[in-house]
Amino acid sequence: MSLPYPARRRRVRIAGTTTAVMLSLVAAAVPAQAATAPAPGAHATAGTTAHPGRLDHKALDEKLAALPRAGMYGAYAAVREGRDEWRGAAGVADIATNRPVGPRMQQRVGSLTKAFTSVAVLQQAGAGRIDLDAPLARYLPDLIPGERGRKITVRMLLNHTSGIADYIPGAFPSLLKGSTESIDANRYRHFAPEELARLGLQAAPTGEPGEKWSYSNTNYVIAGMLLQKVTGEDPQGYITREVIRKAGLKHTYFPASARISGPHSKMYESFYGLVDPARDYSTYDMSWAGTAGALVSTVEDVNDFYRALLTGELLAPAELRQMQTTVESKDGEGNLLTRYGLGIEAIDTVCGRFWGHTGSVWGAETVTYSTPDGKRQMTFGLNRTKYQQLDATGHIKPGPIDAATWAFEAKAMCDRDVPAEPRRFAHPAAPKALEGRSAPLTRPLAPLPPGR
Repeated sequence: MSLPYPARRRRVRIAGTTTAVMLSLVAAAVPAQAATAPAPGAHATAGTTAHPGRLDHKALDEKLAALPRAGMYGAYAAVREGRDEWRGAAGVADIATNRPVGPRMQQRVGSLTKAFTSVAVLQQAGAGRIDLDAPLARYLPDLIPGERGRKITVRMLLNHTSGIADYIPGAFPSLLKGSTESIDANRYRHFAPEELARLGLQAAPTGEPGEKWSYSNTNYVIAGMLLQKVTGEDPQGYITREVIRKAGLKHTYFPASARISGPHSKMYESFYGLVDPARDYSTYDMSWAGTAGALVSTVEDVNDFYRALLTGELLAPAELRQMQTTVESKDGEGNLLTRYGLGIEAIDTVCGRFWGHTGSVWGAETVTYSTPDGKRQMTFGLNRTKYQQLDATGHIKPGPIDAATWAFEAKAMCDRDVPAEPRRFAHPAAPKALEGRSAPLTRPLAPLPPGR
């Protein structure tokens, strides 16, 4: 899902689950219910050092511990600078028992899955079995009949310029009516990829093929279908063998059931006050996300994946260059959000460029960014989503969690401190059907100031 940008106006997508929001299983680092008291049983776990180096471990501990003090239930993170590693966790995994979170807990990482799927497609491109600029109709002739199928290319799927709409509104129709009923109704429902693709393809296109960037999970469900057609095997099985295992990941997998198999936090969804009190969705059939966002991982595994990817262990140089060839992603008002490649995005900060992505599913958000050489890395997860309060026009009112999240990001990525007060949110118009109940797609993240 999301997060967006340029050093001067970096933006982070707040993945939600309204049309605009969950238009990406993504989401940004953030959220923020304006809570000022610590979460019940707030707890902080000090980071551990593998190789002493340049990271300020004490400061990272303090920045992460500020999140539950600001109102987040629990957060876990891993930061690296070369061989120096810090891990930390703060807050609780279960608000009923005050069970503390731990830095190695497994998490549903949402749209971080897209990079894994993209790598698999690019591997097939490198082997000559897929042409990125060939029409999708060459490989899936019956999926999109007519001229449209001949205009949409494989590359357009991977960089979200296909014009294919997101299937989320079709799969969770109550969201368009200001209700989360369909989230509960679909907890144990199994969606076939073909059904999700059909929902996206039946919706009104977001533009002509190649015209503009428009985030859509449907693109990556279709990418999984493409993988199956070309390889002759289940795409999740292929990604597991050729991407996850080749990267040496120990705790990353597509779940075989609605449950997470390893130690994990509960995952609380508030949906901007529609779910009150927040409800746990850690048990959920993730077929609704599939190759667009179903993966389970840990913050350390995510860092391992990005280091392997950016240092050339998963793709040949030509395919990695293709993955890092970007298009501009803009919001409805024309503001630059990020530079989106093939399943990964680039953000430019005062300390340089970072590659990564954000992911959000019901109750869980994950954010990851790495320098181009994979040396400096940051990944963190949150166990409560869309807890923000909205104003009368349906725009997010920033709160203490926003400020705490931005402060952690600044320290983790750039060794910088940021002001304690939260930044202002962008105010793009909410979709008409969601006016008064939805949040804007993005929030701005001001450029990180010089360190003190």
